[in-house]
Amino acid sequence: MSLASASETAAAPAQIPEAAGSGALVHALQLRKEFPAGAEGIFGQRRLTIKAVDGVTLEIRPGETVGLVGESGSGKSTLGRLLLRLIEPTSGQVFFEGRDLAALSRKQLRRLRREMQLIFQDPYSSLNPRMRVRAIVAEGIEIHRLARGREKEQRIRDLLEMVGMGADALDRYPHEFSGGQRQRIGIARALAVSPRFLVLDEPVSALDVSIQAQIINLLQDLQEQLRLTYFFIAHDLRVVKHISQRVAIMYLGKIVELASRDEIYSNPRHPYTRALLSAIPQIDAGARVERIKPEGEAPSPLNPPIGCSFHPRCPYAKDICQQVEPCLATGYGGHAVACHVFPAT
Repeated sequence: MSLASASETAAAPAQIPEAAGSGALVHALQLRKEFPAGAEGIFGQRRLTIKAVDGVTLEIRPGETVGLVGESGSGKSTLGRLLLRLIEPTSGQVFFEGRDLAALSRKQLRRLRREMQLIFQDPYSSLNPRMRVRAIVAEGIEIHRLARGREKEQRIRDLLEMVGMGADALDRYPHEFSGGQRQRIGIARALAVSPRFLVLDEPVSALDVSIQAQIINLLQDLQEQLRLTYFFIAHDLRVVKHISQRVAIMYLGKIVELASRDEIYSNPRHPYTRALLSAIPQIDAGARVERIKPEGEAPSPLNPPIGCSFHPRCPYAKDICQQVEPCLATGYGGHAVACHVFPAT
C-alpha cells in the first residue's frame, strides 16, 4: 500500500516545491546539521557547535548512483543519515518522492522505512553476533509483517541466494564468515524489506581489494535487477568511478563540486577535486600525473575559515577566496562547482 493512499493519514505531507527536485527520488534542500561541542570560556559564555553538514542541496534520480567523496570528517556519513532521517537536521528539508520527511507522522515514517535502507561500512560490527543469519535477515520482514511461516522462510532463502550465499548459512553465526560474506549478509538484510533507495556508507572500505570488486559487481547487478537507487559514500575515487553515474565532492560539510562521472574524472574544476584525483595511484608506471598537495591540515569544523573553506590549503587562492564564500554554481552540462578561481563554465 502506498503512503499516498493510506486512509489513516491525519494530514497530507508537505510537497516539494515545483521549481526544485522534479523527477528526483530524493531531494535535499539546504540541509544543515550541527552538533553541540561544549562551551567556550571559563563560564561557558558561548556554545560551540560542529558544523557537520553545512547547507547541502542535492538531487538523486530514480535508478542512478550518486557517489559522495571526501576526507574523513568531511560530513559524508552524517549527510547519508540525514537523507534517511536517522538523525534530525538542524535546518533544511529532505523529500522522498516529493514527501517532506519531517512532515510525516510516526506511522507514515515507519512505512517509508521500507523504501530506504542503510548498508554499513563495517561488516564485523554491523551484524549482531548473537543472532543466526536466518534471524538477521528475517528481522525486517518480521518488523514490517511482510511474510510468515513458509513464505518467510522461502523469502530468506531467496535473499541469500540473490547475494551469493547458500542455504547452509542460515543457521550459522556472523563470526563463522569472512568479511565479504558478512557484507553479503548485510546486503540481504537491507533488501529483505524491498527498498528502493539505499545509502551505502563505505560498504567495501573494510574489505580486501579482490573482495571489493566482487561486492561492487554484486551491487551493480542488484541495482539493475531490482531497479535500486544508490547514494554511495566512499573515500576511494577508483571505486566511485566504477559504480557511480554522478559524483559529488564534499569538503568540510559542503559540496564543492558535482558533475557526471566522466566530467569529474576528465575535467575536474575545484582545486580540492584535482588534489584528490592526483593522489590516485597509477597502474601505468610511465604515466606522469602532476601531484597536487594541499597545504596543512583540514580546518576544524568547530571554527571553519571565512570565505572559501578550502582557501587555507589551496595553492590557487586569491584575496576574494579569503573573504567571500563561493556558491555552488551550475555550468554547461550540469557541472556544478563552488570556486572563485575555477568557476563553472
